[in-house]
Amino acid sequence: MNNFILHTPTKIVFGKDEVKRLSSLLPKDKKILLLYGGGSIKKNGVYDDVINATDGLNFVEFGGIEANPDFDTCVKARNFARQNGVEFLLSVGGGSVLDATKFISLIFYENGDEWEVLEGKKCASNALPLASVMTLPATGSEMNNGGVISRRSTQDKLSFKSRLVFPKFSIIDPSYTASLPLRQIQNGIVDTFVHTLEQYATWDINTPMQDLWAIGILRTLLEEGPKAISDPSDYDVMSNICWCATCGLNGWIGAGVIQDWAVHMIGHELTAFYGIDHAQSLAVVLPSRYRLHLKNKKEKLYKLGVEVFKLEGNKDQIASNCIDKIEEFFNSLGVKTHLSDYGIDEKEASIKIAERFIQRNKIWGEHSEVTPEVVRVILINAK
Repeated sequence: MNNFILHTPTKIVFGKDEVKRLSSLLPKDKKILLLYGGGSIKKNGVYDDVINATDGLNFVEFGGIEANPDFDTCVKARNFARQNGVEFLLSVGGGSVLDATKFISLIFYENGDEWEVLEGKKCASNALPLASVMTLPATGSEMNNGGVISRRSTQDKLSFKSRLVFPKFSIIDPSYTASLPLRQIQNGIVDTFVHTLEQYATWDINTPMQDLWAIGILRTLLEEGPKAISDPSDYDVMSNICWCATCGLNGWIGAGVIQDWAVHMIGHELTAFYGIDHAQSLAVVLPSRYRLHLKNKKEKLYKLGVEVFKLEGNKDQIASNCIDKIEEFFNSLGVKTHLSDYGIDEKEASIKIAERFIQRNKIWGEHSEVTPEVVRVILINAK
């Protein structure tokens, strides 16, 4: 096991009707900015629940945060927060709203160099405190210190991390997922599955506890995912999906292990250039990436095939068939796994995204094997 530092200061408040605790969790002496997306929370009752639970508190609102939140929108929200004397941020929505809230928090005290913060060229030294009410299981952002921001004007999508943006608390009420569009539930399950694989499917450095925890998340998603698609109003099923999403990216299964994240980095560029959903990009890239580097990932894929998919045969067969089963699972959820499914030309995508990797001067993968040329091959094979 590798050395690690694990700091997870976020308080999780989990369960039905727990939003009623907001008034006791939020600061009573600070002006609060309520942030949300396209307005679905006003249709499904979440907004009313939050307003009723914060009666008497001083707050203002900023709506319209996009899926794959845009840099320019975040800057506008930051400016709005400054103009209104905001001292605390409350995200109400899914991972996109929370990622935007984190970035707004991080650039609140910055002037003119906000993009450099996102690029990692400048490190913010102060940030506004924040918290969340989650309505969508997917990103795990409710219990970590990271996020992803897009800049549509330049076709960029970059991730960031900072110890300053851990939510003070996150409320997770699985009943809020009942009214979600099917596509968001499908995407959320795939997103969580890939988050877990990025930390598990590398190579074995004797981390049995983390490995078993990851396998538990993957097995739960495999079993509960189809039930969630069939009936998202099933509270018990969605409780398991929500908790998998949180534990899949809160640092626990990744502590001390070798991690990958090449699938995500390629996927970010696909979303930036072509506008496909984040989970869709992951479902396209992962099978191609794993087949190309099966030798590197064979041991973990073998274990995954036996423990999760109950495959039989020799080690090579099971590891290879495991990738097929992962791809079948994504398709069974309704998330397609080829570039052609989304009308994307693999040759064009491979050239554009390989060039972007060259520009960023980045190499990814647990063996630092995902070079720009390898990115090109992965995308050609994902046709």
